[in-house]
Amino acid sequence: MRVFRGFQDLPERAAGAVVAIGNFDGVHRGHEIVLARTRAIAVALGLPSGVVTFEPHPLQVLRPATAPGRLTPLRAKLSQLRLLGIDEVRVLPFNAYLMSQPAETFVTDILVRRLGVRHVVVGRDFRFGHKRAGDVDLLMRLAGNVGLGVEILDKVAIEGEVCSSSLIRADLEAGRVERAAERLGRPYALRGRVVEGDRRGRQIGFPTANIRLPGRRPQMTPAAGVYAVRARLHGDGLGAGRPAIANLGWRPTFAGRDFRVEVHVFDFAGDLYGQVAETTFHTHIRDERRFEGIDDLKRQIELDCKAAIRHFRAGFA
Repeated sequence: MRVFRGFQDLPERAAGAVVAIGNFDGVHRGHEIVLARTRAIAVALGLPSGVVTFEPHPLQVLRPATAPGRLTPLRAKLSQLRLLGIDEVRVLPFNAYLMSQPAETFVTDILVRRLGVRHVVVGRDFRFGHKRAGDVDLLMRLAGNVGLGVEILDKVAIEGEVCSSSLIRADLEAGRVERAAERLGRPYALRGRVVEGDRRGRQIGFPTANIRLPGRRPQMTPAAGVYAVRARLHGDGLGAGRPAIANLGWRPTFAGRDFRVEVHVFDFAGDLYGQVAETTFHTHIRDERRFEGIDDLKRQIELDCKAAIRHFRAGFA
């Protein structure tokens, strides 16, 4: 998959794609249907399939104080698009320049002249241009003038319910990681580097990897609590992923002041510091709570571990 960044003219070999346009945060099952349709049109026309997406997420620019965390940072999004067989991705910077472009200019100058797009696939609620003035009706009129093909798709329903990034965020905010996985088509994943923590877990017999999420705009985390997870290293050590438990939260027993993602990997004694780990969330075990002392906490962690092991032994992913 080729990735192009910015508004610069593309090389000749990259022109002429059929593209889906959108944020595609999460690259969920609804997105997969849109992308499959994009690929089908591309095959029928003998053209590459592509995606035009934006970085950062527009809400992080328009409403930085209230914008939700990302479901898929750019690297994770590109990885999922590659798995779905997309040939090319154009990553456009969502900045003052893009926001200032009239709707007509976005279509005729950016999409057609600079990016060489031949056909676009968008949702019925697609908006574009300065102050979101452009809609699908204007897109169809403009496309007819410049020879641009257009397909408008209705919102995608999965098992009778519209699948959207906002619903997945709501599931994660409530700790419903299994429901989020159903909408995503895969378990929700966090990826970050293992950094040194307080080493309290090691002192009480449950060493944990403290995961630092990258970036100034960190990825969304599920609700505070304990989860059955799988942990995988981007390198040697954990292979395809090992059963584990994760504690997300503030560590109220120790008067913690920062939100942390801490993972205890079963039957693993290696050194994880400095390595990049991916944690996938499979089921919620319990909410975070404060314990009266270390002994109470240890007993509860033992119960948490048994619950996670039962989950995986029951044949769940």
